[in-house]
Amino acid sequence: MLKLIDEHSQKIIEMLLTYTPKFLLALLILVIGFWLINRVTRLLVKTLEKRAVDVTLKRFLESLLGILLKAILVISAASMIGIETTSFIAVLGAAGLAIGLALQGSLANFAGGVILLLFRPYKVGDYIETEGHSGTVNSIQIFNTVLKTADNKTIIIPNGPISNGSIVNYSTEPTRRVDMVFSAGYDDDVDVVMQSLSQLIDNDKRIFVAPAPQVLLGELADSAINFKVRMWVNSADYWGVFFDMQKAVKKSFDAQGISIPFPQRDVHVYQQIENA
Repeated sequence: MLKLIDEHSQKIIEMLLTYTPKFLLALLILVIGFWLINRVTRLLVKTLEKRAVDVTLKRFLESLLGILLKAILVISAASMIGIETTSFIAVLGAAGLAIGLALQGSLANFAGGVILLLFRPYKVGDYIETEGHSGTVNSIQIFNTVLKTADNKTIIIPNGPISNGSIVNYSTEPTRRVDMVFSAGYDDDVDVVMQSLSQLIDNDKRIFVAPAPQVLLGELADSAINFKVRMWVNSADYWGVFFDMQKAVKKSFDAQGISIPFPQRDVHVYQQIENA
């Protein structure tokens, strides 16, 4: 009996001598590792704050990075003690693959949301055009971007296609150029028409003097002479100038007798007279 106790005691002592240094070393690595992970996550948060990243994305990335690094650290420490981790890693990998395949579309939208929130091609309040829709950005979520149209409709667009497609942001620059085309008849004096358009531009104080506005004879069309007008304005004044200029041009042309022709075509009929 005493011999059996001695054998068990000897095995316990051998195990303690074998695993205690490994356990202490693994514990030390865990302590240092957790400290380093906290420093890394704090550094990530500071970097994201400097780039004005959305709070939702910032917290998610902080949590995701912390969980991933801590999981890797725990698995590494367990392998140092002698715990077999190969099967555990294989199970995690298979589960991750299955989840990834099941949520393929959602993950693509999530990745798109991360890209949009990091690189910020647009922000809340910008007027954009993307994926065949246009409107003011109401919110940028992890999976979707929400637009509000001018007639107060809500459009929800997945972030995946947006991040991989083209985006037209009308609010990025503080100024925009208003391009308009006005038509006059062939019987009207070209110089009078151009002078009238230039006068209307000078009367609108919202239109910049520099860059200088342009009034150009753009095209000798089938039924009219088309004049191109280019004017630089503040982005906020774009639609006001666009609509007001059309009204002003109509009144000015009417007052000066300048015609605004509609499409027309001359038809010539020839009659053939047969000799009896």
